[in-house]
Amino acid sequence: MQAQTVENYPLMLKVEHVSEIVGCSKRVAYELMEHPNFPLVRMGRLKRVQREAFFQWLSSQANGSSNHSPHAVTIL
Repeated sequence: MQAQTVENYPLMLKVEHVSEIVGCSKRVAYELMEHPNFPLVRMGRLKRVQREAFFQWLSSQANGSSNHSPHAVTIL
């Protein structure tokens, strides 16, 4: 599968997109989406994340920033 640019992803990312971007299983992506500082958008039973908010959040995690929460995200 070819790598996509940020703009090629839809405005609202599904768990499959998060899984693909982070390089983890869907189960781990669902767990990640439940983290307190994750920019999750709930629409009924659906879980989505705005594309730009996700990439900003991911960047802040990579830089060790804690803009949203003092908790660190650990992905195993």
